[in-house]
Amino acid sequence: MKIKITITLFFTVCITTFAQLKNNPDLVEDYMDMGFGLFIHWSVDSQLGSVISHSLVGASDDYVDKYYNELPKTFYPDKFDADEWARLFKITGAEYVVFTAKHHNGFCMWDTKTTDFNIMNTPYGIDIVGQLVKALRKQGLKVGLYFSPEDFSVLRKQGHLISRKGEMSSVNKNPELLAYDKEQIDELIDKYKPDIMFFDSFHKADIVKHVHKKDPSIIVTRGEMKTPEQSIPGGAMPGPWETCMTMGTQWQYKPTNENYKSGSELIEKLIEIRAKGGNFLLNIGPKPNGEIPIEQEERLREVALWMYVNEEGIKNTRTLPTIIKDGDMWFTKDKKENTAYVFITNQQNWFKGFRRNFLLKNMKSTKNTQVSVLGQSDLVVEYWPENTPTTRFIQHDDLLEISVSRAQRLYNNKIWHNPIVVKITNVEFIKK
Repeated sequence: MKIKITITLFFTVCITTFAQLKNNPDLVEDYMDMGFGLFIHWSVDSQLGSVISHSLVGASDDYVDKYYNELPKTFYPDKFDADEWARLFKITGAEYVVFTAKHHNGFCMWDTKTTDFNIMNTPYGIDIVGQLVKALRKQGLKVGLYFSPEDFSVLRKQGHLISRKGEMSSVNKNPELLAYDKEQIDELIDKYKPDIMFFDSFHKADIVKHVHKKDPSIIVTRGEMKTPEQSIPGGAMPGPWETCMTMGTQWQYKPTNENYKSGSELIEKLIEIRAKGGNFLLNIGPKPNGEIPIEQEERLREVALWMYVNEEGIKNTRTLPTIIKDGDMWFTKDKKENTAYVFITNQQNWFKGFRRNFLLKNMKSTKNTQVSVLGQSDLVVEYWPENTPTTRFIQHDDLLEISVSRAQRLYNNKIWHNPIVVKITNVEFIKK
C-alpha cells in the first residue's frame, strides 16, 4: 500500500511540475483574444542598413572587430521617443508589442551587468527597453521581449566560429552560454516583468523551462507555439499560433532596395490570419536615430484607421467552424456567441452610398438575426439624404443574402479601398 501511495505521489508531482513548465491555458486564451501585435527589430547594426546580426556569419576578422568595437561608438538614437511610439502603437489596435531586447549579435538594448556590449556603452547611454516598457504599459499594451539564446558575442569570446548552426551556438552544448543566457533572462524578468517572451533559437527548451519556473505568468510564443515566419498557413490551425511578418523584405531598417507591402495588403493578411485562427505580429524596423521610417508609419496609420472601424471582428474572435473563406469573403466568429463577421475584400470602386449584395453559404438566419456594417450607423449617407443605407438580409433556401451599403465617409474621394466588415448576430452555422 505504501508503495502505491509513493508511486501516486511521484506521478502527481511529475504531472504538476510538467504543467507548470507550459503556458498557462487561461493566459493562452487571453493571448488568442488579442489577435494583433507589433514586432520591433532594432539593434546597433541598424546604422549599416544591413540584415540584423547575420552579416557577422562568414565575415572577416576585420569586419567582426569593427562591428563589436566601433559600431557602439556611433549608435546614438537621440530621436527615440518611447511615448510617441506607444501612442502610435496603441491607435493601430495592436494589443501587444514584442521588442528585440537581444538579437543574435548579442547587443543588449537594456542596462545589463552581464556584458559591456549594450546600449549603456554608446553615446546614447540610456536604457531603451526600460523606457519602452514604461511607455507601453502607460498605454495599456502588453509587453513582449524577443531574446536570442544564440549569442555571437559569446561565441567570439570563446573562440568559436560565429554561426547559428555551429555546435557551440546551442545552449544544449555550451554550458557557459546557457548560464549567461539565464542570467540575462533573469535580469529582463526582474527589471521589466514582461507578459510575453519570444525565443529565437534552434535549441531553446532549457530556456523556456527556466522562464516558466521563474515566472509562470509569462506567455512564451516562439518556443512553445508555432510561429510561422513570413508566411501564412494554407488552412485553419488550432490555436495558439502566430505569423510574424515584415512590412518589406527585411526585419531591421533597410534604407535602400526595400519593397514595402501596401497598407491594404497588410490589412488583408491580418484578416486571413485571424480567419485561420492565428495572431498577426507585424514587424517595424526603426531608423538608427530612433525614428520610425515614414513609409512604415504610413502603413501603421492605414491599419489604424481600418482597425478603429473594424477591430470587433479581429479581437476576441475565433475561426468559423464551417467555413474560412468563400470567394472574396473571409470569416471569423465571436468566441462565445453565434455572431459571424464577414470581411468583404477586393471590392473595386465601391463609392460611398452605393449598395452591393453578397451570398453566404454555411450559415442561416434565425428570428433574432440582425445584420450591420461595423463602424456605420446605417442611418444616413453624407450629402445624400434620400439614400437609405440600412443593411438588409434575405434567407433563401440554401443561401443567406446580405445587402450592404458603404455609407461611412472615410476618404475624401468617397472610395475606401480597404475591406468592410459585416456583423451577423444570432446566426446558425450549417455544416455541408
